[in-house]
Amino acid sequence: MAFESFTLELLTSRFGLSIVQNNNLYSSIASHAPSDLLTAVLKRNLPLVIGKGTEKARSEMLIAPILVEVREILEQQIAVFSGVAFNVDKKLGLYGFCDFLISQNPLLIEVQSPVIMLVEAKREDLSGGIAQCIAEMVAAKQFNRQRGQPKDTIFGVVTSGTDWRFLQLEDVLITLDLREYSLTELESILGILTHMASQ
Repeated sequence: MAFESFTLELLTSRFGLSIVQNNNLYSSIASHAPSDLLTAVLKRNLPLVIGKGTEKARSEMLIAPILVEVREILEQQIAVFSGVAFNVDKKLGLYGFCDFLISQNPLLIEVQSPVIMLVEAKREDLSGGIAQCIAEMVAAKQFNRQRGQPKDTIFGVVTSGTDWRFLQLEDVLITLDLREYSLTELESILGILTHMASQ
C-alpha cells in the first residue's frame, strides 16, 4: 500500500488520527502580492490547462510557479521538490511519490528534514486527494522525528492549480479547512503558503 491507497477510515484507524473541520482556518493570515513575473507566467499558462489540462500540466504550469514564488518570498531558505520518492516506512504504507514536497532545509539535491508541507495535485476533485495528502503528512511527521527534527505542525495542500484546499496535522489531529480558495484569490493563497513554509 502506498500513499494513494489510503482512505480516511484507514488513516484514522492505523495512526489514531482525528479529523476536524474548520470553516476558515487561515482567515487571519496576511495576504502576499504576487511578483510581476508570477502574474505574467500564470496569465500565459492558465489558458493551456483550463478545461483540459492533465494533473501533470496543472502541476508544471500553475502549481510549480506558485511554489517557486513562495521560495523566492522566503529568500530561498526552503527547498521545493517535485515528483520525488518519499519512502519513509513501507511496513506502514508510508511510501510513494509526492507531487510536491517542501523542506525548511534549503539543500536542493536531496530531501532533508524538516519536511513541513506536502502538496497533492489533482485535476478536478480536490476531495479525492485529501486522504493521500494526509498519508504524506503523517510520513513527513515520522520522517522529521526519525532525523531528530520534529515539527509541531505539518501542513498539507490539495490543489488543481486553480482551486486550493489547506490542511494541518498537529500531534494526531488533522484540521481540514472547508474553505476552497480560487486562483483569483492568489494573494491569499501566497500568504497562506508563505505562512506554512515559514513555521
